[in-house]
Amino acid sequence: MNPTPADALETSEEERQHLAIVQELLARQRRVENLVHRQDMPRHQLVEDLVHKQHLAELKTRLDRMPPDSVARLLEALPQDDSILVWEMVAAERGEEILDELSDALRETLSATQPSPRKPIMLNAFELQNGRLRQIPVDSREDLAATKPIWVDLVAPSREERKWIADIFGLKLPDADDLTDLEESARFYVEENGEVHLHSAFLLDKEDESRNVAVAFILHNNILFSMRDEELPVFRLQRLRARIQPGMVSEGKDVLLDLYAADVEYSADALEDVYAELEAVGRTVLSPQVSDDQAAEILSEIAKQEDLNGRIRRNVLDTRRALSFLMRGRLLSSDQHDDTRQILRDIESLDGHTSFLFGKINFLMDATVGFININQNKRVSKLTTISVVFMPINILAGIGGMSEYSMMTKEIPWPVAYAAFILGMAAVGWMTYITLRALENRKLRKKLEAGR
Repeated sequence: MNPTPADALETSEEERQHLAIVQELLARQRRVENLVHRQDMPRHQLVEDLVHKQHLAELKTRLDRMPPDSVARLLEALPQDDSILVWEMVAAERGEEILDELSDALRETLSATQPSPRKPIMLNAFELQNGRLRQIPVDSREDLAATKPIWVDLVAPSREERKWIADIFGLKLPDADDLTDLEESARFYVEENGEVHLHSAFLLDKEDESRNVAVAFILHNNILFSMRDEELPVFRLQRLRARIQPGMVSEGKDVLLDLYAADVEYSADALEDVYAELEAVGRTVLSPQVSDDQAAEILSEIAKQEDLNGRIRRNVLDTRRALSFLMRGRLLSSDQHDDTRQILRDIESLDGHTSFLFGKINFLMDATVGFININQNKRVSKLTTISVVFMPINILAGIGGMSEYSMMTKEIPWPVAYAAFILGMAAVGWMTYITLRALENRKLRKKLEAGR
């Protein structure tokens, strides 16, 4: 017997509304199909295809707006035939993330009906051999069970990979939503069984964007487990160093400290890039002339570098908190304490650089805004000069339009009178312009003499 919606979908009112609408769409689809089948009409198949596509398009649009967990609960609540139809519409794009939210029984049923494209396994296990880290290929649960790692690195683990970790190592990995919790007690803590949990932010600096990526570290039975949603350059660098440099690590804590040290180095490299970009911006800002278009580009670049500098500062601050937690918890050996203090000294030096860059960014921002104001003042000055030049002409034009002027020049042919009047206005305007230029040149000479 199929489960009823009330039994299978214990969700919010909004999700119950989604279920009712989807059920109505499916029922409407079946009613229209039955009606078309009973009708004797030309182009029967064409009409049926059009009706079918119309209803499925409406259903797919609604499903695309629903989050994966809501779609999963919807599949659990629908009868089997309907759930298979809905599954076929979402499996291609979001099948993997929806499968992770389903019960085991329904997951097996839907996977057998239409297997969804599964992502490649992004699980790396590292063993210590002759003082070097050796990466063990992991393609199955059996491969992972056969390893004796000191470091297990996971990138966006699936539900199946999480289950491998739980079965083999007895460790439950945290949810992705827990990685961004700002409470220190929730990000750095020690479980009763001795597990050490650290949730840190690592910098990802790409050419088109920069952001902080949340990473979870767990020290469990002397094994370091790291989990994140995407690959990071720091982890690739650490894997390379540990493979080629003997004696670099001897246990999971060494790997953890080296990752934090590599993150600080990566942040320092990103700061050097900020320096280089701001120097290029500074050469443009300090040039004699900066157009409005150039100013707009400069402001955009300054904002980008300010954002990156802020992310670097947040990143090293987060690293400092994690290292301080390890030291306060007495979780490190004496050699590891020395390494940690050295990393903290490097972080202190980066703090000075980020503060200096914030000051430089503010200076360049003020200078750019100053050039924009100068350009605006130049335009206003030109308008003012034009208005001053034409002010006497406007007065004369007003006089010329009076009836008294016509009376005074009635003995003179009007073409001659008005031609003379126009020439007079032009002469007055030219004299006003020459006078203004002379006054400006006089002020400029006085400034130059004062400067000498």
